[in-house]
Amino acid sequence: MEFFEFLNTAVTPYHTVDALKSYFRENSFANFDCGSALEPGKAYFVCRGASIIAFRTPKAWSEASKFRIALAHTDFPTLKISPNPDGMNAGVCTLHTEVYGSPLYTSWLDRDLGYAGMLAYVDAADGQTLKTKLFRGEKLFRIPQLAVHLNRGVNQDGLKVNPQIDFNALWAGASNCSASENRKNLFVKALEKELPAEARLIDFDVQLFDAQPANRGGFNDEWIYSGRLDNLSSCHAIAEAIVGAKSAENDCLVACFFNNEEVGSTTREGAAGNFLKSVLDSIASLQNDCHPGVREHDRAQAPLSSTLAESIALSIDMAHAEHPNHTEKYEPNHAPLLGKGIVLKTNAQKRYASDLMSSAQLRLLCEKAGIPLQVFITRNDMPCGSTVGPTVSANLGIPTVDIGEPMLSMHSIREMMAASDHADMIKLVEALFC
Repeated sequence: MEFFEFLNTAVTPYHTVDALKSYFRENSFANFDCGSALEPGKAYFVCRGASIIAFRTPKAWSEASKFRIALAHTDFPTLKISPNPDGMNAGVCTLHTEVYGSPLYTSWLDRDLGYAGMLAYVDAADGQTLKTKLFRGEKLFRIPQLAVHLNRGVNQDGLKVNPQIDFNALWAGASNCSASENRKNLFVKALEKELPAEARLIDFDVQLFDAQPANRGGFNDEWIYSGRLDNLSSCHAIAEAIVGAKSAENDCLVACFFNNEEVGSTTREGAAGNFLKSVLDSIASLQNDCHPGVREHDRAQAPLSSTLAESIALSIDMAHAEHPNHTEKYEPNHAPLLGKGIVLKTNAQKRYASDLMSSAQLRLLCEKAGIPLQVFITRNDMPCGSTVGPTVSANLGIPTVDIGEPMLSMHSIREMMAASDHADMIKLVEALFC
């Protein structure tokens, strides 16, 4: 899967899953319904909303079998169109947005913004059966900031963004709408044009995104500039690795892509939900099928918990690279650099899942694959973010290590990373699955 094409296509979590699903299908992964039969040595995928899990069953289970799991998330900070978004001021139709996650506010101003998402609708003939349609609008919107002439102190005092006031997107001139139109439903009418003829829109989940394509940067083209690198880069690396892998003799290879990490993961599609557990339960039933002599009671209770305790998960999310203009923001001995390899993320307050043994396993894996490794901790006087790693590790009891590619401008609408680090991440996940 070409990296830039993926970055440019996956403009919402729904589009991310759609792109991954297509890629898996093209490479002979079968669609799996939890509870249905699994075959040894086969590749499957299963979706839940804007989350997807792909896996390769082992050729045969044994007492030494375990799971090798890679985790990432499909969502990213954005501005979502609110349920009743329409407004009008100064001759312009506006859309009220709602902040999702924690975007870098100022980066969303004066940008060409696309809009995309999922629509829920019913056909006119039926009127009851809900259907969905993935769509990407063809027009560009914008959120302009106030001119410097009207905000004289902005360059000295810094721009302060009020998300309730300053994030109304301009999307149409009011002169283009007739006086007879209900201007409270203009955007809904625009979305209805994306539906089949005579269909009726019931609800929508639509967000704005950076419309500028991904590109190479730096004098030697060593960097990648794009929206949504956090965490599409990790999704791409994991997808490449599991598609390129072969079923292991005894271990199950699992690739997890969760939605809603940016808002805490406690959702049906998030890492704190039961999606992964239900899939692993189904996979573990294959082990029981391979051992027909196991008692019925043991079939229900084992072997998942004991298998997970001996397994390993890589929680892959982007990491903070040292900013050349603000080196004072980093712990001096733990400041990762762009282009210098994978980052091991650890935190004494357990904001990351990395512990002694999982970190040690990662170090051995990197040594074996010849991949450079850096270590990141936050300064003691600064807060630390988190990932899906602690949630999955705590819920499943699986040893987990948090890692990532170093990047700059994290949570900006336009982010930056080194191309060589992405190549290293693909190589690392390939080593996990090999």
